[in-house]
Amino acid sequence: MHVDELRTSLQSFGWPDYVVFCLMLAICAVIGVYFCLQLRRESKQLKSGDAEQAANSAASYLVGGRKMKIFPITMSLIASFISGITLLGTPTEVYLYGAQYMYIMGSLILMGVCMFYIFLPVFHELNLISTYKYLEMRYNRSLRFFGSVMFIMASLLWLPIVIYVPAIAFNQATGVNIHIVTPCVCVVCIFYTCIGGLKAVVWTDVIQTMIMFGAMALVLIKGTVDIGGPSVVWQRARETQRIEVPNFNPDLSERYTFYSLVLGGVAHWLKSNAISQNMIQRYLSLPTLRDARIAIWTFIAGVLTFILICGYAGLLIYATYADCDPLETKLAQRNDQLLPLLVMETLGSFPGLPGVFVAGVFSAALSSLSTGLNSLSAVVLEDFVKTFRRQPLSEKQTAFVMRSVVVLFGAIFVALVFVVERLGAVLQLTIIVSSVANGPLLGIFTAGVMLPWVNSKGALLGGLSALGVMAWMCISAQLDLVSGDLVYPRKPYSTLGCNYTFEGVRGEFSSLPLNGAISPASAAPFQLYRISYLYFTLFGALVTIVVASVTSFVLRESDVDAVDTRLLTPFVRRWLERRRSRRTQVPAGKQREQGDQRQRQKELQETAT
Repeated sequence: MHVDELRTSLQSFGWPDYVVFCLMLAICAVIGVYFCLQLRRESKQLKSGDAEQAANSAASYLVGGRKMKIFPITMSLIASFISGITLLGTPTEVYLYGAQYMYIMGSLILMGVCMFYIFLPVFHELNLISTYKYLEMRYNRSLRFFGSVMFIMASLLWLPIVIYVPAIAFNQATGVNIHIVTPCVCVVCIFYTCIGGLKAVVWTDVIQTMIMFGAMALVLIKGTVDIGGPSVVWQRARETQRIEVPNFNPDLSERYTFYSLVLGGVAHWLKSNAISQNMIQRYLSLPTLRDARIAIWTFIAGVLTFILICGYAGLLIYATYADCDPLETKLAQRNDQLLPLLVMETLGSFPGLPGVFVAGVFSAALSSLSTGLNSLSAVVLEDFVKTFRRQPLSEKQTAFVMRSVVVLFGAIFVALVFVVERLGAVLQLTIIVSSVANGPLLGIFTAGVMLPWVNSKGALLGGLSALGVMAWMCISAQLDLVSGDLVYPRKPYSTLGCNYTFEGVRGEFSSLPLNGAISPASAAPFQLYRISYLYFTLFGALVTIVVASVTSFVLRESDVDAVDTRLLTPFVRRWLERRRSRRTQVPAGKQREQGDQRQRQKELQETAT
């Protein structure tokens, strides 16, 4: 049998599978309708004035009235974070490059500590709807506008990839063109997000998280039994060095090292949690800081579980195809079709079970998409419409703006899938392109909560500088990857045991790049953009903080004592309060002298400008 015939025979998506898949979509739509009716009832019960009623309506739509419970919010956080990119991208990474990537779980715990003590206390106390309003309170309106634009840009880069990934799985299972299934499924997501608001998004996330977990568990249990048990998976992984101890090589260009996974990983997780409107909006929908802190750790526990599941899935894929690599034979036409291929081989003979898996992958994507659309409606309403409009919006105008944003951006994301299709492996691609906007944003927020001497001019210059540097790095890195100038050696694989014909030579391949090139990335001349992709967000944040700090010191316009302590993380807040208390104890005559000196310096600066 030829590989093309085998691929076609595996596309056995029958009517029970379509029923399961459509049932998942129908449940999501019904949840949206339910919470739409609930929002209408709440609106009719309000007796307040029009402006206040509009504000209450927006709060209910965007943050659930700040009365949400820990369990659904935690499930929503997990579902939003574990997109189809994680479900399909992580097994692919482990299959190709080994389990070194799994050490990134340690940085997820460190991220939780940073969230617990540094970022969340500030945001929750300020009671915000848009995270970027903080930038106006800490710096000025220009920084708020910059942050909001960066968030929109990051969403435009990220969410089309989120939509594209499950379409790959659907294509592998059914053969249906990805540009047919993508619009159909996204219409359902746009529908329930548009009419139901945050509550609909959160409760569909709960259902989708359960489907994700069930689908992955089903695949792993059946696949492990078919291969002969976990011991076989472990043995085959050890034989090809896919199970590894931490790599302490200081080479910045090596794909995965202990340093890139921990240091770069913390920045990667922080930009997705600490400063992202998608995630912060859910933490702020909880009534108390205590509830939000509990949600952090339960969220981390859930994400760690999913990463372990996805990592084991990568090892299972290799154990299944150890003697016949499906990428070399083109049985899987894209890297990220490896897990769907395993599903169709192990579950294809059981009616309905492939449908459960495809529903699980689409659930992961829909939860991320609905979260992103809901957050975009919050940002556009709070940071653009309300900021630049003099007259307050009525309730109807507020509802129209929020729902229009969801529909408009949903259509844009579907259209951008055509671009994503040509850009390569999804996990690395996602981290690289999102770091363009998120690196500078992480730097600006970190400087805001931890460095009280950084002023608005310094922060803006730092953000713009980092944006330019990161855009150059990301474009250059992606061009090298697409052209084949930058390649990474994959773990050993073989095609000697294939029982079907394919174009190519049968053999064993050891540590060769996937595209057949003979020089790995570490052997290429060093270029800044060729550092490990996990460093990208960290590098962008550091450039922002360094430029912002230097600029603020050079301009000498910062007044540390004038900074509102509510805008600083608790331990910096305590330091600043102690500093102020010591200054108040200075003798009155000396205090007047210091005040006169500051006034003279200010007059000299005004004269110079």
